[in-house]
Amino acid sequence: MSNSADGSRVLDPDDRLEDDTESGASGEKTRMSFLDHLDELRKRILYSVYALGAMCLVTFWFWEEMFVYLAKYFQQQGGHLVYNRPMGAFMFSMKLSMLAALILAAPFVFAQVWLFVAPGLYSREKKLAIPFVFFSTLMFAAGAWFAHFIAFPAMWKFFVSYNGLGGIESFQNIDDTFTFYVGTVLGLGLVFQMPLLVFVLSRFGMVSAGFLWKHFKYAVLAIFVLAALITPSADMVTQLVFAAPMLVLYIISIFVALIFGRRKRAPESGD
Repeated sequence: MSNSADGSRVLDPDDRLEDDTESGASGEKTRMSFLDHLDELRKRILYSVYALGAMCLVTFWFWEEMFVYLAKYFQQQGGHLVYNRPMGAFMFSMKLSMLAALILAAPFVFAQVWLFVAPGLYSREKKLAIPFVFFSTLMFAAGAWFAHFIAFPAMWKFFVSYNGLGGIESFQNIDDTFTFYVGTVLGLGLVFQMPLLVFVLSRFGMVSAGFLWKHFKYAVLAIFVLAALITPSADMVTQLVFAAPMLVLYIISIFVALIFGRRKRAPESGD
């Protein structure tokens, strides 16, 4: 009997092989039980902690240079830096070394994130592993740079602008200052992952540029709510410093989705 006249397309052997491969990959996604996922998560977290510990051995060696640099950096923003606990300066040096170790270990940590989600991906999607680790590290470093050189100085100079008003002097505790600094660096480092996240979602066909643009007004509201949640301080200035780059990154993400997003295939009509 001849081919059916309903215009159905004859599959190429390579297409069938690809479909079988993807079906196998899809089957792999369902083989891991809930406990298997928990065990995989535990393993990835453990490896990340090992990497952080190894980097701490490096950064502890240079703790004094980093201590002097950051102490001068804080004092350049205004106010007098003090500590009022016997272990205040020591704990500052330890926390500073751990923050530097976390930044150095970021590529390995992002690799562990990818390895955790990799079992649920198709083979062609797993090829994005190296670009994901590279650009996630690059964007995290960009966020940390923005926090160190732009965001934190802008916020801190605003806070200490009240110094001397009514005869009140600003004496900043090193613990509070560094906690605020860490929150700014890590918070903006994660915020700068937005274009990369949109790239991955758009490549998988989960979001599109049209979808992001259509929901722009809702995104603005969500950005300000998120900025209020992740900022290390509850004041409006800090929230604006976090929300402004998030808005810019959201607009950039729209163009990322427009350029790199998955194209919808036109429906094939029968002869």
